[in-house]
Amino acid sequence: MEGMARSSDKNITRVLFCGPHFPASHNYTKEYLQNYPSIQVDVVPISDVPDVIANYHLCVVKTMRLDSNCISRANQMKLIMQFGVGLEGVDINAATRCGIKVARIPGDVTGNAASCAELTIYLMLGLLRKQNEMRMAIEQKKLGVPTGETLLGKTVFILGFGNIGVELAKRLRPFGVKIIATKRSWASHSQVSCQSSALAVKNGIIDDLVDEKGCHEDIFEFASKADVVVCCLSLNKQTVKLCSSSLSSKSMFFATYVVFMFQGHGVSF
Repeated sequence: MEGMARSSDKNITRVLFCGPHFPASHNYTKEYLQNYPSIQVDVVPISDVPDVIANYHLCVVKTMRLDSNCISRANQMKLIMQFGVGLEGVDINAATRCGIKVARIPGDVTGNAASCAELTIYLMLGLLRKQNEMRMAIEQKKLGVPTGETLLGKTVFILGFGNIGVELAKRLRPFGVKIIATKRSWASHSQVSCQSSALAVKNGIIDDLVDEKGCHEDIFEFASKADVVVCCLSLNKQTVKLCSSSLSSKSMFFATYVVFMFQGHGVSF
């Protein structure tokens, strides 16, 4: 355990990072705060969090689920955050009942969405070019195998056209793909209906990025049209288990590749 709160020093603001994973999160935070001696940053093993959380004022969740039982012990806690975008690791209702504020990190202004979009492009190219098979062929000194594929001419279905979906579409355009996308509501981007015929009406950059738009009820139809399906959904009550075995079997039957830029709790096979 990297440090523990010193209960005797009441002038210290104590920050708890839950677990050792994604070490850059706490390392960068410690580096940034090194000139602020009144703020103490500790990294605690996940198994020890329930026992020590009462000593901290701010908590950063990473890979664990901060449930109601754990939150109820945090009698000094003022703020809970999650490393990365999303709050699926925090019981928001429990925190609210305990009078603890919960902060969500936005993806569009922090670089998170752009980073995820770049990672998605990498994964798509790796799948199309058969990266693992290529590595094995090189080790075996074989040339010309495997025969990869191009993104050019492919239909890419972006399931969930939020911040990550928009950034992904921007980067996909130069590859010469057809982009189809579904979004729970397109009202923030366009006043037209979500029927595919609505794409004749241009409304700025969003409509320019998407060749065919759909809503929740169009997911299975769009999956059947796609060569590549990319799931960019936020995990919440509406989307949990959306990428179930039903959708995966339908999309995999038609689509060659499926990429999940999605929290694991949303996938069920």
